Amino acid sequence: MDVCRLAYFIYFYMHIKDTILLVGMPTKSAAENLIEFRDEWKDPLKFFLLTDKEAVTEEDKEIQNFFDEVLIVNFDSDISIEKVLVPHRDKFLAVTCRAESHIPKFRQVIPHLPYLKAPLPASLTWSVDKLEMRRRFKGYDPKITPKYMYVKDASNETLQKVEEKVGFPLIVKPTGLAVSLLVNIAYHPEELKQNLQKVFRKLKSLSKGYAGKEPRVLVEQFMEGTMYSVDAYVNSRGTVYFCPMVSVKTGKEAGFDDFFGYQQMTPTKLKKSSIENAQKVAEKSVHALGLRSTTAHIELMRTEQGWKVIEVGPRIGGFRHNMYELSYGIDHTANDIFIRIPRKPKIPKKVLGYTAVFKIFPQNPGIITTLKGVKKIQKLKSFYALHVNQKVGDRANAASDGGRSVFNVTLFNEERSKLLADIRRMEQLIEIKTISRKKKE
Repeated sequence: MDVCRLAYFIYFYMHIKDTILLVGMPTKSAAENLIEFRDEWKDPLKFFLLTDKEAVTEEDKEIQNFFDEVLIVNFDSDISIEKVLVPHRDKFLAVTCRAESHIPKFRQVIPHLPYLKAPLPASLTWSVDKLEMRRRFKGYDPKITPKYMYVKDASNETLQKVEEKVGFPLIVKPTGLAVSLLVNIAYHPEELKQNLQKVFRKLKSLSKGYAGKEPRVLVEQFMEGTMYSVDAYVNSRGTVYFCPMVSVKTGKEAGFDDFFGYQQMTPTKLKKSSIENAQKVAEKSVHALGLRSTTAHIELMRTEQGWKVIEVGPRIGGFRHNMYELSYGIDHTANDIFIRIPRKPKIPKKVLGYTAVFKIFPQNPGIITTLKGVKKIQKLKSFYALHVNQKVGDRANAASDGGRSVFNVTLFNEERSKLLADIRRMEQLIEIKTISRKKKE
């Protein structure tokens, strides 16, 4: 293609198709990231929100006000989706989805936008169902995935099969629920039986699974090692462009009886060879799921047997926009859109500083009676941002029971030693006390 034809193509494409469609209500920070991208774009650009949620709360109204137009749709109805999208379909430049919980909705929308670059609906199905994900990994390369087994009940026969096929310790997790909901560890058959009974009991109370169907239960080998994660951009031909690695400290490592991501930090201290090996395994996981035209969030475990994949999400990882922007100057939101237009993402490699993000939970779930340290944390030299989710009097549940963190903290410093010092100060300042509901009554 000569220069003139290319210039005409870009002009025509950009001036006719000038709208980015976002599927599912985003967080306020994600919406703000999108608006920042729009303001920096050289040509006029619009953002439409496709949601099934009327704005009721003041926060929802504020978020929806960021968008040029809000389209309300029933994601369970193809007719509803088609009716809402048809009048605007020729305007769309790209379609994206920011939240894990909205991926099933995203999957329903993609067939109605056949001429946009987007992941295959089947790839999204494999990505949100942990059992289907494990099966794809095993078929592609068994070395990248731990042993696993699908279980239907907590019978003694099932327990025996699990012990023979998977072994202890192991992780119990529903296959289609978000984040760390109902994820538990079992070290022996008695504990496994208790955990399975608890999971099946709670699943019965769910009228609808996270992936649009009743979730199944997966047990998989507990991987001993150090956890890391990385976001990557996958183009329409399967080429993977990696962002920098992020180290993850789990709640279990921090002294909690839970598996949430307590601390995320970048840059890491991994050697170049270790990063390359991690990227090879991460790339295999992306290709095993057939992901394309998307950002992918890959969680990995560095074990004695090599790098293993925990799971892959077809979306931007939590807190990653700020982490990558602060530490490297990477515009993660822009790259998520670029890969879908498509354009090559821009990934600066120069380290600008060190970033750490924390999800703060109480040691014991219950009604919050004391919450101290929040104001003092904001006076630390490394302080960047804080988002409060819970206040005194609210019920704080464990992440494994679907609870939200009490607050999230982002710290940044150009020097790693100073950041580590402020992390220590922050942990010493925090005081959260809770009381059980029964005691309160």
